[in-house]
This record gives sequence, C-alpha cells and structure tokens, in this order.
Amino acid sequence: MAGSSAPWIGSAYLFLQSPCKTIVLPSLYESSQKKPSVFKALKLALADSTGSVNGVDMLKVHCSHPHLIVQLKFCKQENCRRFLQSYREGALQKSLQNHLQLSLAMTTVPLEMELKAGSEHLDNMLKDEDRCLECIYREKPDRLRDEEITELEECLKSLIVHQSINNNMAVKDCASLNSPSLLYPSQGSSLSSQVTFIFQGQEFANRMLTPDDHQKFAKLVSKKWKQVGRSLQKNCRALRDPVIDNLALEYDREGLYEQAYQLLLRFIQSEGKKATIARLIAALEENGLISLAEELLGLHSNEGCC
Repeated sequence: MAGSSAPWIGSAYLFLQSPCKTIVLPSLYESSQKKPSVFKALKLALADSTGSVNGVDMLKVHCSHPHLIVQLKFCKQENCRRFLQSYREGALQKSLQNHLQLSLAMTTVPLEMELKAGSEHLDNMLKDEDRCLECIYREKPDRLRDEEITELEECLKSLIVHQSINNNMAVKDCASLNSPSLLYPSQGSSLSSQVTFIFQGQEFANRMLTPDDHQKFAKLVSKKWKQVGRSLQKNCRALRDPVIDNLALEYDREGLYEQAYQLLLRFIQSEGKKATIARLIAALEENGLISLAEELLGLHSNEGCC
C-alpha cells in the first residue's frame, strides 16, 4: 500500500446529519456560541475512535445543509484502521451522540453518518477493511489544516488544561502548592466540578486525588511506577528523572508499594490542587495500565492492574 520509506497518509470525509428536524448541525456549527461545543464533541469522539487525541486530524469542517462535513486526515494506517472499526461497529456514532448531548445540554442528539473517500462511498464496503484503507490512502489531503480548526483546538486545550487553575487560584500562588495543608485539598472545591475528562468514551468529573486513590495506585501499579512517574514529570518539575531514580534507591528495601506511594506523594505535594485524577489517568493510559485506571474510576473493583 505505502512504500516503506513513505509515511502512510490518507484522507476521508465524514458526513453528519441529524434526522431530528429541530437539530440542524450546520446551523449549530455556524453559531459563534455553539461552535466550540460542537467542535469539542467532534474532537472527543474522534479521539475515542482511535484511542488517541492525535489519531486523526480534522482539516476543515464544512457546513453544507443539511450536512456537517468533516474533512479528516490520517497519518498512520493503524489509526485509520481503528477509526474504521469504530465507525463500522457504531461506536463512533454513539460516542459523538453522547458528546454532543453533553456539550449542547440536550436530552438526545440522533445522528446519521456517511463516510466517503473521493468518489467512493465507504459505507458500502465497510466489511472489506483493507479496501477501505486503500481508498483512504489514495485520497491525499488537498489542504492544510484550516486556521479556524487550529484556533478552536487551542481554545479547547486551554479550557481543559487551564480552566481549573484560572478559576480557583492565581499563578502567583503556585509556590504555596508545596504547603502540607494542600495535600488532599477539599473535594468541595469548584475546581473539580467545572472540569471533565473522557476515558473509554465516558465523561468523568475531574477531581483532586484522594487518600484512597493514593493507596490503590501504590498497591496496584507494581513495577511500572517509574514509567508512570516519567509520564507525570512532563508537567511536573518535582518528578524529574534524578528524583525518580533517587526514590527507587531510597525506598528499595521497603519495596514497590512504598516506592510508588512516595512517587505519588511527591506529585501531590508539588502540584497541590493541580494533582488531579485526570492527570493520573492520562499517565496510566500512556503506559497501558487500563485496569488500574478503571479501578480508580470505580468502573470495576474486583480486578487488579495488568
């Protein structure tokens, strides 16, 4: 399909329409007030379909009544294959319906979808995955990402990452986050109630880490505690490599539980109110610790980590 020296790149168009006469997706997207909410739902649903926020790229969203048409770009065959599987099984449709429902505060958002690559209607050949991949691969993107998409994505990232900080604490107060009094801050704070995150297609309220989270992590993370620490260190200077290596040596006799416990303790003490469940779940996902993430979110309580 693609030469060994060339990257796998393909393009497709996702056509969206609601059979409900009162829900006109192009009109919602053309509304300056509703556009960010529709974009957020699209971005999260596409991330769900590939298992990664970078699995598929939106180049442009076209409003062509009654359809909302999303031009997609795939940079890896594996991501495209996951997308096709999600689309074929109806998971993408269900995920987008749920995200639109949440973002637009509607009770239900029925959707109809159609997938095209060039002149090919992929819905007619979904069972032949390789043929679909070939059609998408043949259609190279004819444009760069639209500036509006870039702006919407930056706004969404800013909302998710910074809203809790901006609403609850000043940047000048960051030094006070090391105060022991901020270890396990009150869960009644508006910090967690206004921010959500997506895990396995479900939306969860973000919150500060609790003592129970701390203990479960230490008990179940096992030998991967250092890997999780290195994922957390990307936005936490207190967990730079020398610190992680020193923890391994300092608590070697006590064993894995204590090493993992001390790692998360450093994270909580350093980050204070920013030490949220969303950040820990993201680090666990990055290292394949899905069972532990599910345990922390209460999705199952009888299974240990992988």
